[in-house]
Amino acid sequence: METKVPYEKMFKTSAELVNLLQSRGLLVSDFVKTVRYIENIGYYRLSAYMYPLLRNPKTEHCYKTDASFSQVMMLYRFDKKLRMLLFNEIEKIEIAVRCAVVETGCSCTNNPFWMTDQENFKDVTKFNHTLELIESEVNHSREEFMTHFRQKYQEKYPPAWILAELLPFGVITSIYNNMKNLRMKKCVAKRFGLHTSPFESWITIVTLTRNACCHHARVWNKRNSIRPTLLNRVSNPWINKETDPLRIYFNLCIIKYFINIISPYNDMTRKHKRLLSDFPNVDPAAMGFPHGWEEEPLWSNPLTAKGDEGDEAMRR
Repeated sequence: METKVPYEKMFKTSAELVNLLQSRGLLVSDFVKTVRYIENIGYYRLSAYMYPLLRNPKTEHCYKTDASFSQVMMLYRFDKKLRMLLFNEIEKIEIAVRCAVVETGCSCTNNPFWMTDQENFKDVTKFNHTLELIESEVNHSREEFMTHFRQKYQEKYPPAWILAELLPFGVITSIYNNMKNLRMKKCVAKRFGLHTSPFESWITIVTLTRNACCHHARVWNKRNSIRPTLLNRVSNPWINKETDPLRIYFNLCIIKYFINIISPYNDMTRKHKRLLSDFPNVDPAAMGFPHGWEEEPLWSNPLTAKGDEGDEAMRR
């Protein structure tokens, strides 16, 4: 076991940090502007975008020839735009999954208050924890619909379709994972063309990606902390080329899969092509993109469905 050592690094001003970067070989064309970036973004946050520019071995902290702070900011801006694109698509998935969980639960139990009924859940400890989160959201909500509910009705908790508008997406997925009735779980997953195991796994990946986007964390070359379930058989367009399931490209594929079902005539492929085109110096391979990714069935053949009048609105 490696012996731990005391943390002895001392605080440095933004100007001192820029001097440090220059001493390590990073090109800085505008010292004052670079100091301002460090002050407003933070050296530690930006260091994640500096890392790919280091020579090997990276522990020596020496930058590659011609590596510049401009390249650091280019990667930072690319990552920001990628997060915005992801979050826009994940919003559609989150809303669709909420609806599927609520509608399936109400239909199968014939109980508008099934979310707060212990009989519908297999793990009592998890249910009690979820109920605490529900109670906190209900008690602290200042939404007009909740004020109206508290004033007019005697029930402690509102029905599932109201609760779903209050609860964080992570709580919704916890409710799904803890469902006792396997048929209910299968019905929800089936709405997205999946069995329960990959659905749970993929929604977890979507949730983790969403959380990273919400907290402005780096996503472009970060590896997943958990391995998503791989599909053996799939009835909807998917990918054929081998790729690393721990890279962001696989997350994108999962998101695209859901979006193809929710909004069959979506423009997610076009938006990703444009983003990569706008940042030609970003290496797609570092994100897990295989060569010819845009020709994959998932990305090139959108699903077709009758009566999807809402697709245009969903794209906005």
